[in-house]
Amino acid sequence: MDNSGLYVGLDMGTTSIKVIVAEQVKGQLNVIGVGNVRSKGLSRGIIVDIDQAADAIRSAVDQAQEKASIEIKDVIVGVPANMLKIEPCNGLITIDESSREITDQDVYDVSSSALITNLPQEREIIDIQPEEFIVDGFEGIKDPRGMVGVRLEMRGKVISGAKGIMHNIAKAVSKAGLNIVSMILTPLAESHEILNDGEQDFGTILIDLGGGQTTASVTHDHQLKYVTTDAEGGEFITKDISIVLNTSMENAESLKRNYGSADSLRASEDRDVPVDVVGQSEQTIIDEKYLAEIIEARIDQIFGRIKGQLDAIDALSLPGGIIITGGVAALPGIVDLAAEKFNTNVRLYVPDQMGMRHPSFSAGLSLVSYYADMSEVDMLSRSAVAGSMTVVKKSSPDQTEVSNNDVSRNDAKPDKKQRQTEKKKRGEGIRKFFNDFFE
Repeated sequence: MDNSGLYVGLDMGTTSIKVIVAEQVKGQLNVIGVGNVRSKGLSRGIIVDIDQAADAIRSAVDQAQEKASIEIKDVIVGVPANMLKIEPCNGLITIDESSREITDQDVYDVSSSALITNLPQEREIIDIQPEEFIVDGFEGIKDPRGMVGVRLEMRGKVISGAKGIMHNIAKAVSKAGLNIVSMILTPLAESHEILNDGEQDFGTILIDLGGGQTTASVTHDHQLKYVTTDAEGGEFITKDISIVLNTSMENAESLKRNYGSADSLRASEDRDVPVDVVGQSEQTIIDEKYLAEIIEARIDQIFGRIKGQLDAIDALSLPGGIIITGGVAALPGIVDLAAEKFNTNVRLYVPDQMGMRHPSFSAGLSLVSYYADMSEVDMLSRSAVAGSMTVVKKSSPDQTEVSNNDVSRNDAKPDKKQRQTEKKKRGEGIRKFFNDFFE
């Protein structure tokens, strides 16, 4: 099988590693294979054991290969937002003494000049985002190629991360026997896939509720403007359930998935939840509302810290509101809880691809979608980060070929008045849980 029309995304999360194989045909991206295994060697989104992570990556790749009936050699890898910095950059080159048409090489050269910055030794440039090109003083140009000029400028953003994180990702992927086609910042890819044109333009907050951490990113004017992470996610909810109910982590995870809710106001006191308690031969029965209060307490804390970060930059005033995704976003009631906590409009994003209709697949799908839709100018600018110019050509209006990157192929909810009257009681319950069990 010819794999040149395929894209393979690798999403390395704290709780699971996902491999997405997608094929783009006439502008339509179709998923043809998925690998999904339990993570090993990762903590809070960062690789802490390269060998274990490589084993898990290989297992996920094997699953995807079998389902897609292809051999996977090249992958598009997601980079977490830990220790991320987004800074403005400017590049300037002189085309020639006499004006001539601007070429691919000129775009590459001006992008390279924008990367000349005094980065600390422990940091590494991940990506560059061109915002506009300026030809002989004329601003607002998205693609300067073919224009005639003497002076070419580029204004944009440069994204850098911790060199150690980047090295460990590359090492683990290499040990798994794979080649990295591109390393893409996950929040950048997700904003491209999840936000519509208006949301990217007017400004929207995207919150990815992962297993090991929570990431909030702000996109405005079609540019990623801000990213922050909170070092808690779904694993912490599972630990809370385990400690409070004196049950194993495995059973706590099962309780969260099968009976859990993020909103205690919509949970039932009449629905029984069986709990396997450590040291007891018989199950203990609790009600669904009690379990929801445990879950809600932790999510409320996460949202509170994220809100503080967003308030500091006045992001919650953006008209696009908040979109939530990630594995924890599958909990019933989480949209209502987020809308109340952030006091803005909130919606849930779930991929619509067959077999991937769960918010935990958002990151992996976003990686292949972002790469498949990347413009030629973006490719040329990004290749300056790698230090080797990518030669691109449009084979058709629907597909871009990269010559040096051969990619292998709800219940009823309480009314508003009732929610307001119970809000104070909810806060007291949350504080009581943490006073009793976590201090």
